[in-house]
Amino acid sequence: MWRNMTLYKTTLFYVFSLVVMKGVFGVDGDEVKSVSVMEGDSVTLHTNVTQIQRRDQILWMLAHQETRIAEINKEGNVLNDDNGTFKGKLQLNNKTGSLTITNISITHSGLYKLTITNSRRRNSSRKYYVFVYAPLPVPVITYESSQCPSSSSSSNCSLLCSVMNVRDVSLSWYKGNSLLSRISVSDLNIRLSLPLEVEYQDTNTYRCVVNNNITNQTQHLNINICQLCPETWTMMQIVAVTTAVFLLMTIVCVMCCNLNKFINSNQSE
Repeated sequence: MWRNMTLYKTTLFYVFSLVVMKGVFGVDGDEVKSVSVMEGDSVTLHTNVTQIQRRDQILWMLAHQETRIAEINKEGNVLNDDNGTFKGKLQLNNKTGSLTITNISITHSGLYKLTITNSRRRNSSRKYYVFVYAPLPVPVITYESSQCPSSSSSSNCSLLCSVMNVRDVSLSWYKGNSLLSRISVSDLNIRLSLPLEVEYQDTNTYRCVVNNNITNQTQHLNINICQLCPETWTMMQIVAVTTAVFLLMTIVCVMCCNLNKFINSNQSE
């Protein structure tokens, strides 16, 4: 019975030790946690440690470059990257070891690795992939005038929604709350465009939306753009200008005639 009691206490001790170690140092391995943030904001990479212990070492690195960016050494000193791209942007919590990056930029996107080494030189690591997104532009809706119908038999209005200099976004057309079409892109510095055809005299509401994992921008369609063809407007402008010129010439002629009559009458006197 005494042997069983001793075995029970020993087993309980090891189970308790494993639980404590897991709670302090997190999960080891190659699991990567994704973190998304807008450019200019701040992001905190948590260690999941409530209180680092004496003689623990906290090391933060850019994994793809194997470059140290922040560290709490065994003496408890906090060391930050004060000369590189993170100059003035890093805040390391000396109680938990969590790392905060302030005023983050696109160049800070990448894989970060945390290594915690305890007094017994046992290591625990965590990885984070930080996605930094630039502010999204408002989509621009244009009318494709080359598609203007030449006769009343054509009934479609061709539109194009575009955004410039975007990355990792989707561009979508909605009719009310219903998705009509969508296109996605991961490249940078390209023009992303999505066409749409609607019927002339259509009274439904349409909107073009660009979005990423964090935010979105919306441009609502002014349906009046499809009420008249650009060539129709051009013809109306020509008629209006021609009429104005004709009236102006008529006024000038009348004034000239009256002036001649006035001059002739003065000479006859």
